This record gives sequence, C-alpha cells and structure tokens, in this order.
Amino acid sequence: MDERDWLAERFEEHRTHLRAVAYRMLGSLSEADDAVQEAWIRLSRTDASRVENLGGWLTTVVARVSLNMLRSRKVRREEPIGVRVPEPILDRADAMDPEHEAVLADSVGLALLVVLENLSPAERLAFVLHDIFAMPFEEIAPIVDRSPEAARQLASRARRRVRGEYTVPDTDLATQRRIVDAFLAAARDGDFEALLEVLDPDVVLRADLGPAGESRELRGARAVAGQALFYSRLGLVTRPALVNGALGGVSTKDGEPFAVGGYTIRGGKIVEIDILADPERLRHLDLTILND
Repeated sequence: MDERDWLAERFEEHRTHLRAVAYRMLGSLSEADDAVQEAWIRLSRTDASRVENLGGWLTTVVARVSLNMLRSRKVRREEPIGVRVPEPILDRADAMDPEHEAVLADSVGLALLVVLENLSPAERLAFVLHDIFAMPFEEIAPIVDRSPEAARQLASRARRRVRGEYTVPDTDLATQRRIVDAFLAAARDGDFEALLEVLDPDVVLRADLGPAGESRELRGARAVAGQALFYSRLGLVTRPALVNGALGGVSTKDGEPFAVGGYTIRGGKIVEIDILADPERLRHLDLTILND
C-alpha cells in the first residue's frame, strides 16, 4: 500500500463522523458531502505525518469549511428570505439506510435542524461542536476567531434558543404512522374537523417554496387545517417515507416531485409540520425511494 492509499484508508475511517458534523452544520447532505470532499482535498495536500490527531484535524477543517459555506449562504441574494426548511434525509417508510442511520445518530430530526437554521453561523458551529460532539471550547475558539470564553457564550446563546424553540418529539414510529395517516386521510376527504382532531391547537406549519414562491409560516390548528385542505385540491399523491428518521411523506404532482413533508408529533398530536417545496433544492435530494 502506497502512502496515498494509506491516507485514503485513514480518511475513510472518519468519513461518517465528518458527514455527521457537516450535516448538522449545513442541513444539507449534498453540501455536507462537498465539505467532506474539501477536507479530503486539503488532507491530500498536507504532510499527514505532521498531524498528531487526524480525526480532530479533519473535524476542524470540515467545521471551518461548513462555517464559510453558512456565511456565504447568508449573503447570497438568491437565498429565500424568512422560512428555510433544511434538506432532509429520506428513506423508505419501512427501512433506513445504515449510512443515513449513522449520520442521523442522536436523533437529528428535521425540527431540530429548523431551529439550528435560525442561529448565526458562529452560534451554530459552537453549539454543534460542543453540545453534540463534545469538542472543548479551547478547540472551537480558533475556528470562530474568538476566545474560549466567547465561544462558550456563543454555545450558551444557541442552547437557550434550542431549548426555547425545539420540541422533543415522540419517537414511536407506529404512533407516528397512525397520526400521519389520519392527517393525510382527513385532508384527502376534506374533513376539517378530523384534521383538527390530530393537530395540536398551537401547531406550526413552515413551508419553504424557494425564492420564486411565497415561503410562509402558519400557526394554529384552524389555519393549518385550512392550508391542508387547499393542498388536497392540487391532485398530489403522497407516499409515506422516513424523513430524518421520523414518519413523513414525499408528494408528487403528475409524477414529478412536488414536496417533502416532515411531521413532529408530541402527545399524539402533530405539533409541527415542515415542508420543503423548493424545486431547486428538491433536485438535490435522493428521491430514489419513489422508484420502489
């Protein structure tokens, strides 16, 4: 085995961890893979014999690359203003890809990623690296060009926001399936009262339609039920899918992908619905489950 093959083998040992870090930072598996690939390029140009802790070095590189990507995203004109739903990881409703399962370890549901989208890039990095991956603030500080104490404050602010906005969901898939099926059936049947039965009174719906659409956030069961009835008239075909490990659905219109919906269920009620219907970003998703 020559040196490059040896280096590639060592890199592969860390790939899953690096994808997990980048996905939590970016909320997009395609962008996460780009960040991981950039880490490989930088490693291949580095004298690896001088790197004492390869895993830590690679994590730092991926974090820096992801931070720059987040900052660039914030200033691009084409980025939608307001609601932004991350790009989910999709699996068949009855089985999860082992690679996806590894990336989504620690229950990184769509609802949590939505909250992370509202953090500043530096806050998100500090929270992800410290609270999820237990990186010490002394190592986080140089990445964000702050002191360790300032990095600690970034993570603290992010943590307060996450605690205030994130709803920990019920995890039983059978219960999720029952509730989501009831919601979709009520929408198909035009049954407003049945929709109210499965929606929490304070339910939140976020719909990301991309730059060309009207991304919106609706609150309250009656408003969300009304929106569900509106979409039921568009002739959509929705099939169940695992959306970041939780029950959700992929909708098509005239055979073409139209939207991906994720549901957060708590206490037997739907408390959040997150819909990605941005045509451009839907093209980046792995929708091979539609071919099953």
